[in-house]
Amino acid sequence: MTEFHAPIAEAIWDMKYRLKDADGRPVDATLDATHRRVAAALAAPEAAPETWAPAFAKALAGHRFLPAGRILAGAGTGRAVTLFNCFVMGTIPDSMGGIFESLKEAALTMQQGGGIGYDFSTIRPRGAPVNGVGADASGPLSFMDVWDAMCRTIMSAGSRRGAMMATMRCDHPDIEDFIAAKQDSARLRMFNLSVLVTDDFMAAVEADTPWALRFEGRTYRTLPARALWDRIMRATYDYAEPGVIFIDRINAQNNLGYCETIAATNPCGEQPLPPYGACLLGSVNLAALVRNPFSDNAEIDADELEELTATAVRMMDNVVDASRFALEAQAAEARAKRRIGLGVTGLADALIFCGLRYGSAEAVAQTGAWLAAISHAAYRASARLAAEKGAFPLFDRDEYLARPMIRALPDDIRAEIAEHGIRNALLTSIAPTGTISLLAGNVSSGIEPVFALSYTRKVIQPDGSRIEETVEDYALAEWRRQNGDAPLPEAFVTAQDLAPADHVAMQAAAQAHVDSSISKTVNVPEEISFEAFKEVYAEAYARGCKGCTTYRPNRVTGAVLAVAEAQEAEAPAPAAAAPAGAAAEGDVVRLADPLERPEALPGLTYKLKWPDSPHAIYVTMNDIELGGRRLPFEIFINSKNMEHYAWTVALTRMISAVFRRGGDVSFVVEELKAVFDPRGGAWMKGKYVPSILAAIGGAIEQHMREIGFIGQGEGGIAAGAAGASVETVTLGGGGAGAGGGVPTTCPSCGSYNTAMQEGCAVCLDCGFSKCA
Repeated sequence: MTEFHAPIAEAIWDMKYRLKDADGRPVDATLDATHRRVAAALAAPEAAPETWAPAFAKALAGHRFLPAGRILAGAGTGRAVTLFNCFVMGTIPDSMGGIFESLKEAALTMQQGGGIGYDFSTIRPRGAPVNGVGADASGPLSFMDVWDAMCRTIMSAGSRRGAMMATMRCDHPDIEDFIAAKQDSARLRMFNLSVLVTDDFMAAVEADTPWALRFEGRTYRTLPARALWDRIMRATYDYAEPGVIFIDRINAQNNLGYCETIAATNPCGEQPLPPYGACLLGSVNLAALVRNPFSDNAEIDADELEELTATAVRMMDNVVDASRFALEAQAAEARAKRRIGLGVTGLADALIFCGLRYGSAEAVAQTGAWLAAISHAAYRASARLAAEKGAFPLFDRDEYLARPMIRALPDDIRAEIAEHGIRNALLTSIAPTGTISLLAGNVSSGIEPVFALSYTRKVIQPDGSRIEETVEDYALAEWRRQNGDAPLPEAFVTAQDLAPADHVAMQAAAQAHVDSSISKTVNVPEEISFEAFKEVYAEAYARGCKGCTTYRPNRVTGAVLAVAEAQEAEAPAPAAAAPAGAAAEGDVVRLADPLERPEALPGLTYKLKWPDSPHAIYVTMNDIELGGRRLPFEIFINSKNMEHYAWTVALTRMISAVFRRGGDVSFVVEELKAVFDPRGGAWMKGKYVPSILAAIGGAIEQHMREIGFIGQGEGGIAAGAAGASVETVTLGGGGAGAGGGVPTTCPSCGSYNTAMQEGCAVCLDCGFSKCA
């Protein structure tokens, strides 16, 4: 029977992957029952499902093979959900009708639980003429705001909202606006952004030559390539976005380069995909395969690894036939190429078991060896599947064998592909494994280093109270089981102990044996110089990586909180002026009881002009000084339009009650900005505002920025709702409090205990991950 290695593992299973009926009663009695359900569903396409279902269940047992969460949660449930994690949508036409048809397709895909990626380079730049209507184009960024608003309203299958990736070519005339878009921390919150960087651009940066920004053959302007590169790097240094995708390398090394062109990736970047392409993910858990851990003969058995990989390939190939798709174009694309993304998780723990320090030359070599073994086993298995079931429909023998990845395979595997073809056009990818890694006992995620050897998790009880439990890394728990409190070997390192070069070396070692790409975050220290930071990207390009994502804690993006010791060391001293019942937590004061209202409060009034209303709406925000900081205390919403009277009074009372309880009340902004009016919103200052309530949310957000309660980006007011026409009238005195952003919080449970891993914020309390 498969065991839960930690309480958090059982909680994750029960919350995310355990099948329950419509009333919430469990259908899967045990984790083994979940495995049997999934195995049976994936064996159904086989000619002899009774043979393969037990083999598939065996692969799942002991957490040796971990299908992506979509598969665990959806396979065998009978629900109308996709088993694919993410999609790249069709090429966006440069027309109003085509753009909104693409928006509809995205909404349908998200409704079934898929994240999406889009290339916005195909939309004409801001200010370009729109033929036939005598107007200028609003540009791709304005439509990205619409996509972002759509995504906020659609819940993915399960318990999380959809995720999106937006890409733009480095030669698009609006690339500078794209680079700066998320410097406003409230804009495009549902998107990850990445710049498509070409080889020509990198050469121009190296040579310090001019770089032309073009669209459809017209050059809009020219600027120094190095200046544009520095702008990308500066935005990433200060705001953690955009990422960088080396798009020419991706297309040159694509097994399907003879029949497709890639311009976008899935939300976390590990799957570069063509229009309507889908990513199908699963991971071999290397930590579960190490025999004799912490001994001189610790190793992964080569035969077991090959057999498990072959079984995993067969399971994932069957998902192509078992899954539902939101769009017929997605189904056709998946079946024509049958690409899968088999990766690994638990790599860092496996290295620890073998006594190897993450990032060392020995660890780099061992990583390459393990990934090569998986790659070869996967290609061999897929060739043999082709002999049994047929090659993928777009297989072209001569073209396929000429591709770089195939030329590098051993001769015997190439010979099998030449004779039988291959079932799956691409086979390997390394994806974020957030919650499935927790399910497997908190093994290290993907190819990331261990983030924290242990941390304290807050668990909400049925009565609303919280208890704390310690969550240990899988390797640490095994060490304690074998050795008690003996000192840890030198191989026990965490992300905070590593140099950026260690991360890049590991990513490059893995990329050499991965035919798609890798989702990985290079954690860099806050104090790293800008020049040293740029070298990380230069090194990633030089070493053959297909992209690079970094995370640098700073006052704008916030610092992740993970290790109990770090939290204690960094906790600020309690404010002397704090009232009874108040407690300091980060930069936010939490109150056990609501505050009493003083006789006078400083405040500001904001005037909203909603196009469909003859009367303005006035939003007054009053604040209180507490612990040396200015905090929102109450709100008043007024208008001469009596149609609004009841809901504005209700909103006034509810929001004020929330404010008086303290804490990170910035979530009020997010909730209001997510409200859509079914009658339609309005365009304000070139941005779409989905409702009057969203506009009020924008005014609240502006005020929170004015007083320093949330970070002030360079762009001023946030996009979306905050783009409404707002006038400010000062009512009271009082200066702004200390600036800086509030700590990063989990959108699922509100915890501050979050970590940035594989380009995604992961909650260490509830397991929420934007990408997993």
